[in-house]
Amino acid sequence: MPSLATPVLQFDESQIEHINQRLATMQPSQILDWAHVTFDSLFQETAFGPSGNVISDMLSTQGISVPVIFLDTLHHFDETLDLARRSQQRYKFKLHTYKPDGCVDRAAFVAKHGDELWKRDDTVYDYSVKVEPARRAYSELRARAVLTGRRKSQKGDRATMQVVEIEKGTGLIKINPLANWTFDQVWSYLRAHEVPYNVLLDQGYKSVGDYHSTRPVKEGEDERAGRWAGSEKTECGLHKDYFAMRAAFVASQKKQNNSIAVTAA
Repeated sequence: MPSLATPVLQFDESQIEHINQRLATMQPSQILDWAHVTFDSLFQETAFGPSGNVISDMLSTQGISVPVIFLDTLHHFDETLDLARRSQQRYKFKLHTYKPDGCVDRAAFVAKHGDELWKRDDTVYDYSVKVEPARRAYSELRARAVLTGRRKSQKGDRATMQVVEIEKGTGLIKINPLANWTFDQVWSYLRAHEVPYNVLLDQGYKSVGDYHSTRPVKEGEDERAGRWAGSEKTECGLHKDYFAMRAAFVASQKKQNNSIAVTAA
């Protein structure tokens, strides 16, 4: 298991509050400038959704070079993987792709975890495809801070987030330059600047995750209504408490191992 230590600037709550008060009135481009001069090991973390694509374009326009972390869950739409290639070709960023531990492709994942793990245990699935690979990336790359495409208008747990947040327990700093933008602002930017985007957006999708848990959004639905439809779930685990996710994963694995032992006996 990689080290949880993330070498970051130390901010207390009052400093973070002050920073957020200042950044709240700034444009995304100004927030990106601030992040670039503040952190010497800054990364963009993206699954190439609309907001992430806007950030990539803004960074390129401003001449800011930021390497990208992409978590390949091995269950992305082909259209998402194609967009990752197109984006890298256009913006020339250094792309760091991380996959589930010990799995080079979907067949290897099934061989290790069985079919449709997301149906049998979505906590183990989320930890395996997002949480563990992300933590491994932060550790190996020594990331001090990451840029994300999260926005308040996406609602759920994101509705009350700030521009700058510190991940509880690990100290990783997450910066959300588009926190105060709406989907319409993102879409307008994509079209106005001819930014590469996922062709699934033209088919009614607004938030694109894994193929098995994403559907087009119906008229009048929230932007992320197509993610995990029919459940109360709003996040994949990447932006939840790491230690809680880790504990749930360990508990689930222990239960599974005990079950196997009983069966074998």
